[in-house]
Amino acid sequence: MEMALKEAVRAAERGEVPVGVVIVDSLSGDVLARAGNCTEASNDPTAHAEILAIREAASKLESPRLENCDLYVTLEPCPMCATAISFARVRRLYFGAYDPKGGGVDHGPRVFEQSGCHHRPEVIGGMEESQASGLLKFFFQDLR
Repeated sequence: MEMALKEAVRAAERGEVPVGVVIVDSLSGDVLARAGNCTEASNDPTAHAEILAIREAASKLESPRLENCDLYVTLEPCPMCATAISFARVRRLYFGAYDPKGGGVDHGPRVFEQSGCHHRPEVIGGMEESQASGLLKFFFQDLR
């Protein structure tokens, strides 16, 4: 999670919402991908950190499935990202801050609990929650 937090700080420095992600191969421990939000710089509403990291890891593994991978993200994934995590068949999802307004895992549509969900990763929420939520609060306070 420490690496994901660093990616979130880098995103904030670029003027992006501070969300960072790291994807790790659970068998080897190798970091396959890391990313921060990039929606503003790329003018792409789908350029969330999770989507970018999933693309990078899948490319490295030459597979659309990340079955032996764990994803660490600083904020509860939105519904779009939670669905991508399911389609990628990520083994385990770790997230930092909970997102009551935009989350899609423990809040909102609770994507992994839907009957049509293709794959349900193990989910561990609240990792380094105070640090992750602090980054977000500081970022949005600074904008106001």
